[in-house]
Amino acid sequence: MNDSASTTADPAASTPVGGGVHAVDFRVQDLRESRATGADLRAIMPRAAAVAQDATATVTALFERFHAAPLPTVLDVTEQFDGVRLEHPRVPEEHLDEALAQLDPRVLHALETAIDRVRRFAEATRPADTAVTMADGARVANRWLPVSRVGLYVPGGLAVYPSSLVMNVVPAQAAGVASIALASPPQKAQGGRPHPTILAAAALLGIREVYAMGGAQAVAAFAWGLPGAERADGTTAPPLPAVDVVTGPGNVFVATAKRLVRGRVGIDSEAGTTEIAILADDTADPRFVAADLISQAEHDPNAASVLITDAPELIDAVRSALADLVPATRHAERVATALAGPQSGALLVRDLDHGVAVCDAYAAEHLEIHTRDAAAVAARIRNAGAVFVGPFSPVSLGDYCAGSNHVLPTAGTATYSSALNTTTFLKAVQYIDYDRDGLAAVAAEVRALSDAEDLPAHGDAVDIRFA
Repeated sequence: MNDSASTTADPAASTPVGGGVHAVDFRVQDLRESRATGADLRAIMPRAAAVAQDATATVTALFERFHAAPLPTVLDVTEQFDGVRLEHPRVPEEHLDEALAQLDPRVLHALETAIDRVRRFAEATRPADTAVTMADGARVANRWLPVSRVGLYVPGGLAVYPSSLVMNVVPAQAAGVASIALASPPQKAQGGRPHPTILAAAALLGIREVYAMGGAQAVAAFAWGLPGAERADGTTAPPLPAVDVVTGPGNVFVATAKRLVRGRVGIDSEAGTTEIAILADDTADPRFVAADLISQAEHDPNAASVLITDAPELIDAVRSALADLVPATRHAERVATALAGPQSGALLVRDLDHGVAVCDAYAAEHLEIHTRDAAAVAARIRNAGAVFVGPFSPVSLGDYCAGSNHVLPTAGTATYSSALNTTTFLKAVQYIDYDRDGLAAVAAEVRALSDAEDLPAHGDAVDIRFA
């Protein structure tokens, strides 16, 4: 036995399956002989190669430009990267209403369903206030209070994400946030507006403050604010007041910008490229597994799709299903690239216990359980952004209409991070309410500890009340 892992389960496993332009290379890593645990096990998990581009210098330079000339910088960078010249990024409210009126009824119904389910779950999981009576006249309470204002970012790159808007807005509303601003990149094909489905979803949720801006410049505008401006038609775009919290996914520049403004504002996380892991045994349907791997791979060429199983025959069947399904999907080239990347592949484990340990080491953003007694297996998982139990709970369900939130920790951060939820937009404020007798009961202890820390004035502040 050793702590290494062979790269394939059999000699054929490293060869692409299928043929033609979209042949799928889905690697197999054999962990059956490995005794690695903890950090050593995490180190051999499939992960994307390190991003060569360090965006810190680029974003820092943009921030310096922004501080010198906020609005001109946003307008110039928007023209440079989005190909449109705006007078101001604020979207006139009538454009929101127009987009909602023109929205496909099927999409409208789907959004309404998603909003209802996400809202019910968010409201039910809002933490309760608490109060503890330590003794007579000695009470300590904790209240969860919403932040005053948030800025939500919705990307607009390879796909349109009204679902991300829902997942960010609804928990903020359930938390009680009174002021919500939304930013999404302008679309040249839409005359410089964000995608109409994004505008329609915003209107449906009652969001009236929407900005056509993307990238690090949007994060800067949220963090420091933006002045208003007169438009050519004589109307005035009001200023964008700075926010307290910025949330929402984006590219490497958005993630870097959020990291750099952390401390000035709160952020949800530095969301990375999407990932799915599937823990499966010999009862799993290989076509279900293959379809779910593909569903996340279509997001991005760097998306991670990982199968964890103790059944070699399942790996063969899944690879065969991929050969059938990948060429038939719309984004076949993107999917094939993601499945062939170092971040994707199958992990062959000794047994289910080993599989659970590997799942916890990988700490997937999305983890599906396709095993016997899936609910019991799911209960054993400690590290995952969200766990999808059984063959009829695919990640796609969670992306849209399960009621859970799809903004989840990536790149192994599920070991310590949580899904976006109402607490992202809440702060816990403690209240200490003691009367004279309550304070007297611990006055000697305060005196003793303040003297031990050589902070005698702390003890004096108590003693003077009884002099």
